[in-house]
Amino acid sequence: MRLSDATIEYGQRAAEAILGLDVLYRAESGDGTGLAVLNMSLGDELRPAPYAGYAEARGDFEDLRVLAAALPEADRRRYYDQLCHSSLTFAAWREAGVPFERQLVDFLHVPAAPASEAEVDALRGALSDRLSAMGYSGDLAAQCAAWEDRNRVTADAVPGVLDALLSEAWDRTMEHVVEIPADKSDGMRVSAVTDVPFNARCDYLRRTIDLNVEPTLTRPSLKHLAVHEGYPGHYVQFKLRETMFRAGVAPADNLLSVVNTASSCVFEGIADAGLAAIGWDDGDDDRVQSLVNRHRAAIGTGAAWRLHGLGRPRGEVTDWLRAQALVGGDGWVDNRMQFIAAPSRAVLIWSYWWGEHFVAPAWAAVPEGRRDDFVRFLYGRMHSNETVGMFGSGGWIE
Repeated sequence: MRLSDATIEYGQRAAEAILGLDVLYRAESGDGTGLAVLNMSLGDELRPAPYAGYAEARGDFEDLRVLAAALPEADRRRYYDQLCHSSLTFAAWREAGVPFERQLVDFLHVPAAPASEAEVDALRGALSDRLSAMGYSGDLAAQCAAWEDRNRVTADAVPGVLDALLSEAWDRTMEHVVEIPADKSDGMRVSAVTDVPFNARCDYLRRTIDLNVEPTLTRPSLKHLAVHEGYPGHYVQFKLRETMFRAGVAPADNLLSVVNTASSCVFEGIADAGLAAIGWDDGDDDRVQSLVNRHRAAIGTGAAWRLHGLGRPRGEVTDWLRAQALVGGDGWVDNRMQFIAAPSRAVLIWSYWWGEHFVAPAWAAVPEGRRDDFVRFLYGRMHSNETVGMFGSGGWIE
């Protein structure tokens, strides 16, 4: 399975256009994190397009959208069209503003709505049923509190527990998913942090997982983070992307991690589907954690919608989120609110809600004997919500 020369060449131009847009955005916004939050290029592998302003950037992405329609691979035609759509809307947002609803549709290509009350209620019901079957009594809040207390890891013990889980996740990834093209010593190290707007972050270039130790943490949640931030999640995504690019079989946009774009949901979905991919979702506590993760993603969209879609006061939204949260304590509520309060990051909370929804069925649909090909398809090129499911439908050149 390989990509055409035309697509490899296109990826170079697309990557440099993204970096040019990133330069514009950083300069006018003061956002040091940027649009391209990770750039793995070395030396002069990538040079940002020298745009004088957003109008010039928009013109280039319009041209790229036309060129995408002629690419040989069906999945690349669709992905790059959606990438250009996201980038054009991002430029329009920075120039003149774009309503929050349109950001969801045009940045991430998801419906402009939070998780529904019915979906949240279904998750709460499933959690209660699972915890009841495990012997936890009382209402859902009492059940979750007892479960969290039983599985809690103290802040001082967190780095050691997570290091051990990362080691096992690496071994399982090597056995069940892909041979990681590195020694284990190249893997991620744990760095405990506080007062940050995230639960955990993969800082790939520094090889650290920056872990917020202010929320209440449990062993099942750390197991999820080992997979999500490490193996076969974000570390493996980045390691394979750069390795395949330098082997000449992947396009240059693989070297970038970009927010508010067509790939955002799948990026998180690959990480969230990792526990099942390595066969490690093997206990009742893991199944509870999976439901907790889905519930957190759901109420995260609800909070962001209230704040940015409905214009409700931040204090009111914080109180709503605290009342909805079942685990994690004030530390989790505070970092979620910091995350969604930033206008440049608010829509990203939807990537956690939608990502697994798209990626898990793609894993499940892999034909017998094609898993290795699917791994190269999944990790060797950028994907949108639509293209991740195009494996086996003519989305490559044999």
